[in-house]
Amino acid sequence: MFFERPDFGERAVLVHLKLNSETEPEDPREFEELVISAGGDPVEFLTGSRQSPHAKFFVGTGKLAEISSAVRSCDAELVIFNHNLSPSQERNLEAELKCRVLDRTGLILDIFAQRARTHEGKLQVELAQLQHLSSRLVRGWTHLDREKGGIGMRGPGETQLESDRRMVRERIQTIKKRLEKVRKQRGQSRRSRDRAEIPIVSLVGYTNAGKSTLFNNLTDSDVFAADQLFATLDPTMRRLDIPEQGSVIFADTVGFISHLPHRLVNAFRATLEEAASATLLLHVVDAAAEERNINIERVQAVLKEIGAHELPTLVVYNKIDLLDDPYARIERDADGTPEAIWLSAQTGEGLNLLLEAVTQRLPGVQLHKYLQLQPTQGALRAALYNHKAVVSENIDAQGMINLEVKLAESDFLRLLKVSGLKMQDLVTL
Repeated sequence: MFFERPDFGERAVLVHLKLNSETEPEDPREFEELVISAGGDPVEFLTGSRQSPHAKFFVGTGKLAEISSAVRSCDAELVIFNHNLSPSQERNLEAELKCRVLDRTGLILDIFAQRARTHEGKLQVELAQLQHLSSRLVRGWTHLDREKGGIGMRGPGETQLESDRRMVRERIQTIKKRLEKVRKQRGQSRRSRDRAEIPIVSLVGYTNAGKSTLFNNLTDSDVFAADQLFATLDPTMRRLDIPEQGSVIFADTVGFISHLPHRLVNAFRATLEEAASATLLLHVVDAAAEERNINIERVQAVLKEIGAHELPTLVVYNKIDLLDDPYARIERDADGTPEAIWLSAQTGEGLNLLLEAVTQRLPGVQLHKYLQLQPTQGALRAALYNHKAVVSENIDAQGMINLEVKLAESDFLRLLKVSGLKMQDLVTL
């Protein structure tokens, strides 16, 4: 049986089953937030439990009848499952319920499709969608089948289904080639930053933990930030000069989620590599979330999947303004090394402590020098001021410029080179 699928259904019936065979069940509250983030209007939330999924419909016949009744009574256009359905289960449910059926992976892909802004992000989403679609093409065009016998029907040819599959395969290969090119370009950019010895600090964390708000406040940027899941998809990088450290590149990345579909992890490999190649990770945590510790474990699982779990990490407990006892602080280990920061990206409380902790966790030699520059060496003086490395300055009676500077050794050597000077050209006090 075939019927026209609606392009998009906003009124949705949500289905969540507790399966005894699941070792780590999905979160029903997070599921509802995902649906709302996708623009859906949950009109009914049906729950139940089973030992294991039904082979044909995922749910039992009794629950299927309950879903069908809810669809009719609520005039719903869409049924969304908080589980991953097989292609055959999805088709069987649609034929039975007479409406569009979406599983958890399809829901997340839809949100990603809405949020992608850059060309790269759109390519990554399209790749994941096509890979998901390729196993769900149904045999709905048998009237074009030229493989059966009869006058005028003999000879080679392909069914519409085969043609669709071929076009999907070709498009997948095209996108993969383009993303590989993007990956190489990102690799070249990373090598350039490595040569310049500029450390990279990547913000990672569970979706809606406040990464983009923190990123905006740190770097004075305008990255889209909202109280919704997956507000940020496309990575954004900004350069920031930190006192006593020098130039640092901060990178805002896509939020993680429990059981992030492998297709999305693979499609966003080029983007996630920004986190995997970072000098330091800022693991942003929603301190007010009820499942704070579980979310931390989920993020660590994704970091392990992309090979970033062994990178130096500083935990940032955000949203302390929502706690009963909010105060910004640094937590240190027995050696005095910062391990965690408590702050509020919304109010700005504790941001100075974060920069202090980042400075202490980043590698590199910090210079504290007293220089005497000649009037002809004004280009270096200007560069040091632009870098915010000058602590104090005075000009003596002979017109010599005496500077106290603090900055990273790598930055100092770079500024020397840009100014056309060498270390032996300088007089240190």
